[in-house]
Amino acid sequence: MISERNQPNASSQLVADPPRSPRGSSGKSRNPIQYVLREQRLLFVFVGVAIATLFFNVVRFVLPPELRDHPREAVLDPFVELESTIPTRRVLYETRREGGLGRVISPGKVPPGLRKRNLRIVVTGGAGFVGSHLVDRLIERGDSVIVVDNFFTGRKENLVHHLGNPRFELIRHDVVQPILLEVDQIYHLACPASPVHYKFNPVKTIKTNVVGTLNMLGLAKRVGARFLLTSTSEVYGDPLQHPQAETYWGNVNPIGVRSCYDEGKRTAETLTMDYHRGLGIEVRIARIFNTYGPRMCIDDGRVVSNFVAQALRKEPLTVYGDGKQTRSFQFVSDLVDGLMKLMEGEHVGPFNLGNPGEFTMLELAQVVQETIDPNARIEFRANTEDDPHKRKPDISKAKELLGWEPSVSLRKGLPLMVSDFRQRIFGDPKDTAATTATSTDADAIAAALSTATSSV
Repeated sequence: MISERNQPNASSQLVADPPRSPRGSSGKSRNPIQYVLREQRLLFVFVGVAIATLFFNVVRFVLPPELRDHPREAVLDPFVELESTIPTRRVLYETRREGGLGRVISPGKVPPGLRKRNLRIVVTGGAGFVGSHLVDRLIERGDSVIVVDNFFTGRKENLVHHLGNPRFELIRHDVVQPILLEVDQIYHLACPASPVHYKFNPVKTIKTNVVGTLNMLGLAKRVGARFLLTSTSEVYGDPLQHPQAETYWGNVNPIGVRSCYDEGKRTAETLTMDYHRGLGIEVRIARIFNTYGPRMCIDDGRVVSNFVAQALRKEPLTVYGDGKQTRSFQFVSDLVDGLMKLMEGEHVGPFNLGNPGEFTMLELAQVVQETIDPNARIEFRANTEDDPHKRKPDISKAKELLGWEPSVSLRKGLPLMVSDFRQRIFGDPKDTAATTATSTDADAIAAALSTATSSV
């Protein structure tokens, strides 16, 4: 009997075979050339090189010339070259990009034979005295106009004749709150402009000037619109220079009862220029001097409207102080013409927009007497605080750079205002259409006076 211990274990005979090398190869390291030539690997290498060459040639063709000519600088700082090709924001003809990375196509003049496209324009404060006349001109030119107004001093009656026009929109909105619109140009007029109104709520006045201007500048930045700020001759305060040129920095009381308006407008000018210098926003600044005409608020405390309303009501004409303080008065159609020329021009400003014809308050009262009632008497009262003694614009800059100067004299423009006031004071209050027509007719008459001299 054979012991099982002497029999070899079957499992012990199962020894793993050593790994075999592929056929035709030895145990030495592989030959790289043979490895590349085997199984069409070389073909795939050539295909990869061809794809990479094609890709980089296409990218080089799409890139703008600045990056093609200086590829090394572009790799080091790719954003500097791209930003340097972006021009200042344009409004009349928007810039556009072609392709993925794109080349900036600079706007140019409209080719001969092509009609300039109509603009989409927002006018803040467009229901007010000056704003409504500006809207009339823009609509007449063929533009689409959006009026933004909170109706603190504006009147819907000033715009009722546009309500059926598809190119006109009216939004009740306070510019202290942001608003987003797609527009090409922004005329920022929103702010109470007469002492009675801006003194009524001085904190609200300065918020409108500062926060409202910030909001409109932010809108201009977002949509690439050109921005025009209507500032005021009040930025000169009680001037020590006469007449006042744009280079004069003013003499303003920063804590007086008028400072909410005076300093508010000065701050608005500062914000406008900072957006222009820092962000490249296209801006325009107009400094408006005393303006009169149809659609003025009847009891807004300004001297022309006060005298006209008092003379029509057979009340005494109230002159504050000794009546020797001077002002300059421009008709509203002249101002609107100046604002539009400034917006369409290529100069930032600021520009004085006013009539250099200078009158004392007593001389103005006499003109009102001659126009309305020779028997109207004059009543003197104590002067108001911080009332400027002299105010006369130097418009040399506007004449030279804008080709603008006023054309309607006080004696020819005042009767148009008197006709409007007489209708609104004594006419049928229900006849809104007639009131509007009277104002529109007055504008047409004012335009016909464009050849008149600016002397009295």
